[in-house]
Amino acid sequence: MERTSTSSGSPFEQSVGFSRAVRVDDRVLVSGTAPIWPDGSCEPDVKAQAARCIEIIGDSLTRLGSDLRDVVRTRMFLVDASDAAAVSQAHAEAFGETRPAATMVILAGLLDPRWRVEIEAEAVIGSGVAS
Repeated sequence: MERTSTSSGSPFEQSVGFSRAVRVDDRVLVSGTAPIWPDGSCEPDVKAQAARCIEIIGDSLTRLGSDLRDVVRTRMFLVDASDAAAVSQAHAEAFGETRPAATMVILAGLLDPRWRVEIEAEAVIGSGVAS
């Protein structure tokens, strides 16, 4: 088995000791991804936050030879149940016909109080739905 990993530049990757995404053979696992921009800012709108999480996930998949069409599972972590519709809409827009298995969980909080959503994903390279 071959193992490759990638970083998104998050300051937490080094201090916590994790990779943004890890590829083993044809499987790619993307860590919980927060909605942060390179300058450390965070959009307050939850739909924009979800879209940003998915954008970072997509970039990580691309670096490891995959893309959003190969995603077979997502997990969405929210701090407020009233955000579910907006996060769901961002998820549906990003994944379209791919329709991965998905879980949405409401938590007491995330690492940064500005974050209203965090998303992780799993992909199998070559399993993607044709666009």
